[in-house]
Amino acid sequence: MKQNLIRNFQEHFTAMEREVGKLIMGQEEIIRHVITGIIAGGNVLLEGAPGLGKTQLVKTLARVLDLSFSRIQFTPDLMPVDIIGTVIMHKNQGELGFSFEKGPIFHSLVLADEINRATPKTQSAFLEAMQEKTVTVGATSYPLPDPFFVLATENPLEMEGTYPLPEAQLDRFMFKLKIFLPELNDLSRIMDLTVGGSREPLVKKLATGEQILQMQQIAREVPVAADVKHYALKIMLATHPEHSRLQLVKDYITCGASPRGAQSMLVAAKIRALALGRYNVSYEDIKVMAYPCLRHRIFLNFRAGADQVDADAIIEEILRQVK
Repeated sequence: MKQNLIRNFQEHFTAMEREVGKLIMGQEEIIRHVITGIIAGGNVLLEGAPGLGKTQLVKTLARVLDLSFSRIQFTPDLMPVDIIGTVIMHKNQGELGFSFEKGPIFHSLVLADEINRATPKTQSAFLEAMQEKTVTVGATSYPLPDPFFVLATENPLEMEGTYPLPEAQLDRFMFKLKIFLPELNDLSRIMDLTVGGSREPLVKKLATGEQILQMQQIAREVPVAADVKHYALKIMLATHPEHSRLQLVKDYITCGASPRGAQSMLVAAKIRALALGRYNVSYEDIKVMAYPCLRHRIFLNFRAGADQVDADAIIEEILRQVK
């Protein structure tokens, strides 16, 4: 029975990866992590330059998973009501009434494009709804779809006119992924698909929202050995200057990862284990998931910027030292 569950999970996961990869080329790790985030019930912050396929990725995922999709372009004049919706007044048979008109957040897959271009007020309203998975207007609460997943993007090149997300808001994202330009061969395939006259491959619906929820439940039940759990916690604690013996951490980090970082590592590691056909979490699973789970939860000082030290370099050193 258990072996069948593992095999079915692995087959579904691999099929989803392969199907999305028909249209999103050269981003296999990004696809794998985004699917992991969806199954985990988390949200992903994606950092990358414009034109690297972020919107196409979410649209393709929505088609493969048969989920509703919306894209919200964040701008300085975007208001909370533009995202969550608003109460409108109407007249029915001469009597005034009120009804709630849902905003674009009421979809299963939401792309929050350039989230750091909106004002802190709008960011806060969106991220609160994202975390609570409900929208409250007046005295009434409206649940968001289940499953619900946000992929938010930031552009690392344009800092002018942006409002960087504060630490507490960043912590609400399960992963932060960095998307880079594909290799030459992948770029050539993309050119063939987009400007070379090749027909765009058709992607099949391989899952439903209900099946995603079932995969979430299977992943939750994967056991984690005490030593593996402690390993994840030691990595998380090692990001804090007051708990770490690493000089690199003491020199460059002002604030380390929260317990959510360890929670995210463990949940993501369970899904990785299942995707590889295992029902037990290994140290290697934790190591692989440490980067996307911790890089946005580690806050560096000005000296780190001056010395060109980034969060990934510190995580790499922590993983070398923590046993």
